Amino acid sequence: MRQIGIKVPGGALFQFITFRVLLAVLFSLVITMIFGKKLINYLLKKQVGETVRDLGLVGEQQKKGTPTMGGFIIILGILIPTLLLANLDKAYIRLMIFATLWLGMIGFIDDFRKLAKKRNLGLTAREKFSAQIVVALLAGPRRSRGEGQDFRLPAGRRGAVLLRATGDRQP
Repeated sequence: MRQIGIKVPGGALFQFITFRVLLAVLFSLVITMIFGKKLINYLLKKQVGETVRDLGLVGEQQKKGTPTMGGFIIILGILIPTLLLANLDKAYIRLMIFATLWLGMIGFIDDFRKLAKKRNLGLTAREKFSAQIVVALLAGPRRSRGEGQDFRLPAGRRGAVLLRATGDRQP
């Protein structure tokens, strides 16, 4: 708003990262408390919950019926304040959003498979780990100087996939 000549009382506070971080923490707390309670009640009403294998362990049946997809609440609590208050021009912010969505997708697919099969078998450990390696390889190679970095991932016997990570452009 300042760029177009409109001055708002207290608007200069948004220039300070400490103010935006404090505001983001408060937004996150409010979002998780409000949406969390509503989502849990909704999932309980729809009977969307964990199924438990009978292994004879003490207390294992207490988890039966516990609502699944709780990671959705956490992702909302991270992404909404980030999208509202962070500088989206920064590469690290974009990488964080990408990694959060990717890992949230892994959790969603895992929970969805558990619910669809009505058993405690979602993604296998190999599938989860492979998906996590992919996000690490895509988000990891980043130089702080703003230069790009290329690297190749082996793709079968004959080829490779070229990945390019670029950074912020420094003035």
